[in-house]
Amino acid sequence: MDLTALTAISPVDGRYRSQVEALAPYFSEFGLIRYRVRIEIEYFIALCEWPVPELDKVDPAEFASLRSLYENFTEADALRIKAIEKTTNHDVKAVEYFIKEKLKGTAVAPFLEFIHFGLTSQDINNTAIPLLLSDALDIEVVPTYRQVFVRLQQLAQQWANIPMLARTHGQPASPTRLGKELLVFVERIEKQLEILSAIPTAAKFGGATGNFNAHLVAYPKEDWKKFGDKFVESLGMVRSEFTTQIEHYDMLAATLDAFKRLNTILIDLDRDIWTYVSMNYFKQKLKAGEVGSSAMPHKVNPIDFENSEGNLGIANAIFEHLSGKLPISRLQRDLTDSTVLRSIGVPFAHSIISLKSTLKGLDKLELNQAAINADLEDNWAVVAEGIQTVLRREGYPQPYEALKALTRTNEKITATTIRQFIDELNVSDAVKTELRAITPFTYTGI
Repeated sequence: MDLTALTAISPVDGRYRSQVEALAPYFSEFGLIRYRVRIEIEYFIALCEWPVPELDKVDPAEFASLRSLYENFTEADALRIKAIEKTTNHDVKAVEYFIKEKLKGTAVAPFLEFIHFGLTSQDINNTAIPLLLSDALDIEVVPTYRQVFVRLQQLAQQWANIPMLARTHGQPASPTRLGKELLVFVERIEKQLEILSAIPTAAKFGGATGNFNAHLVAYPKEDWKKFGDKFVESLGMVRSEFTTQIEHYDMLAATLDAFKRLNTILIDLDRDIWTYVSMNYFKQKLKAGEVGSSAMPHKVNPIDFENSEGNLGIANAIFEHLSGKLPISRLQRDLTDSTVLRSIGVPFAHSIISLKSTLKGLDKLELNQAAINADLEDNWAVVAEGIQTVLRREGYPQPYEALKALTRTNEKITATTIRQFIDELNVSDAVKTELRAITPFTYTGI
């Protein structure tokens, strides 16, 4: 079978391709190759600007045409590199040969051996991958999380004054407000995004075992540590100074864990909204032609929140594996990180699918205030906490026990039950008036 949206093994590249296609320029094989070319070119330019003595003759006017190799990189270029790789059996070496092939006959042709000078493949990979990830997060991923954040803020404001029965342990509890319950998720997401933004993007750049061995033996008087730091910083990252052949991935693991926490918060949101829908607190806007159930015509299922929850679970399972595996490498290098990193885009794709489903679901919600009000009216016992607390303030004897005796009978507690209880209290009329004002609709706190 040829690869199409119908024959793809992964739903990320099949069923959901249209939702995550914007991630392809970063996380695809094409994207990785393009970023490798970018690092090789920028490294060569950095050597020229340092300058390495033999490169001081390179005209800076050539830099623009050098950069065009990755700025105008095409699928045909990527296919050429893959063709070279069939001979080299080494993906990064194929990139080096491709660049040299492209630069033959140009003004920099005499200096082609400074392409990939002194480097190991992981100097390219462990700089290209953090860079492509950083770009993908800044341009595509984090803005989508922020869309959910903003939408929740809007709904929290819209429903700020809607009183709602709270449930702790699944049981009726002190009333709250619908807007405030959404602000719980707004605050949690905001704090995790702040933590995420503080995690640096780290890269490894230091030769075969991290010590600039080849660089130093060729140019013993150059400050290669300073060069490496400056080069990586020019790409918007920080260089991990003491490494093996590969980046130790601690900062990358922290980033992945931050997204796992964000996704866990969104799973919590999906389940809460799903439950509110099942309680009839929300109805869902209907779309002409949509089918809720193949057997039950009346059903409108909360499928967007279910789809989101499922994809967030897949994303988090992969984030968990990546963050737990990548920081571990046998001695100075093993290849397990290389194969694992090829899947780094997959959890972000599932996350984007989830976020779009959550947004779609939130936009379908219609408040059913009648159901919310009926639930409040049906649970007058929840004002017992407020009444006994005022009575404590007044020095009334054993108020908790008095309310406990009232509310734990088998009889239903109604507005009338509470009013009769207040009328029989041995307190002032002013306090009774204060207590009568406590209702499930007003006892919502700050």
